[in-house]
Amino acid sequence: MISPEIFEKTYTQYWKKLTAFSYTMTKDNDLAQNIVQDVFVDLWERKTETEINVIGPYLFRAVKNQVFKHYQNNRFDKTILEDKFEDYVIDHFSTIDSEVMDLIYSLLDQLPEKRKEVLLMYKMQDMTIDQIADELEISKQTVKNQISSGLKQLREGLKDLVWLAPYVILHQNFLK
Repeated sequence: MISPEIFEKTYTQYWKKLTAFSYTMTKDNDLAQNIVQDVFVDLWERKTETEINVIGPYLFRAVKNQVFKHYQNNRFDKTILEDKFEDYVIDHFSTIDSEVMDLIYSLLDQLPEKRKEVLLMYKMQDMTIDQIADELEISKQTVKNQISSGLKQLREGLKDLVWLAPYVILHQNFLK
């Protein structure tokens, strides 16, 4: 059971974070606010029957599900959102929370050694293709191929980690 006081405190604490999270997926401010509002309305309507141990993850998951539901109802393929998450993780490779990085490093460890080395130089050390080619004494095209193949393999592996999207986005946008 959720008391009015707890509900109000939760609403105040999470409204902005959930709206920003929703916006990162929808890129539409009005839609993002409506989705968050729907989540809180649903929470209030089910206040007597809802048992929630940890409210934060529950709310973020509810918002994510509402976004997916919205796009599903509008004939939108949720793989586009999953791809956005994968792109986000890969583009923000060096600034991601350490717990999430442990999971990503396990994906990196599955790459062939040279591909992993090239990808880490490119993403973690911000080296250019020319710099990597010079340092490793390989052609620029080989560097490009290794980066492309490495990113493709990481994206495949990240499909299994898409459940982390709320956590990663929360940490990137609000806790740093």
